[in-house]
Amino acid sequence: MARSLWKGSISFGLVNIPIELHTAVRDHRPKFRMLHAKDRSPVKYERVCIRDGNPVGWDDLVKGYEYSKGEFVILTKDDFKAAAVEKTRTIDIIDFVRADAIDDRFFETPYYLVPSKGGERAYALLREAIRDSDRIGIAKFILRDAQHLAAVEVIDQALVLSVMRFADELADPKPLGFPSSEGIRKPELEMAKALVNSLAAEWEPEKYTDQYLENLMRIIKGKAKGKKVTLAADETPRKGEVVDLMERLRRSLDQAGATPKAAKARVPKKKRSKRAA
Repeated sequence: MARSLWKGSISFGLVNIPIELHTAVRDHRPKFRMLHAKDRSPVKYERVCIRDGNPVGWDDLVKGYEYSKGEFVILTKDDFKAAAVEKTRTIDIIDFVRADAIDDRFFETPYYLVPSKGGERAYALLREAIRDSDRIGIAKFILRDAQHLAAVEVIDQALVLSVMRFADELADPKPLGFPSSEGIRKPELEMAKALVNSLAAEWEPEKYTDQYLENLMRIIKGKAKGKKVTLAADETPRKGEVVDLMERLRRSLDQAGATPKAAKARVPKKKRSKRAA
């Protein structure tokens, strides 16, 4: 089994289940180094003082908060300890909320919760209770000296913990000035809905691939072998601008190979959107 990132327990009520935290996603994008173009040697970055231009060692660094332009407050280890909550190794479930009540903008990084030895039965019990209740556990826990909000949900046979944003971290969309729906005409709406329905499909994540990454790796592997890789351009020529919105929708439907009536007939049975399986 892969090495865990964190070990502790998950608690709800008076029940504590020993668990391990494992990453649920992977970053397989290529990593790049900055090189000196002249001799292809890696470039080393130094910490340099802006005022005197001299390099600064790790032992001479302190953390500062810029409360005004050019004005800093220095924070010590004791300051961070004073601000920190108790460093427990427990994921404390505070509430169980409806699975479809949480805005997706709250969710960040997912992790698998894996039961430690002796916790398998209680783990399975919590998993099935969450699954049957159609709810998500909302918890708090400490990771890397910081407190995090988290969601505990069921995906297949796993309990998955997703680090969440706190409410004040979400940007208010109102100042961005999104348009109202007052100017929409019914024929336009029906045509747009027909276009959406003509493109309706089942969710199959495997069919969506990163073509840019695939092309980039082909170039990297070719250059590593001293070969030049030529990729054919895959661009759809731009058509003349169509001013009329209804005409754009009609052309889009034609391109999708559907008429408004046929598109409506192809609508799959509506399912309630859920993050948890």
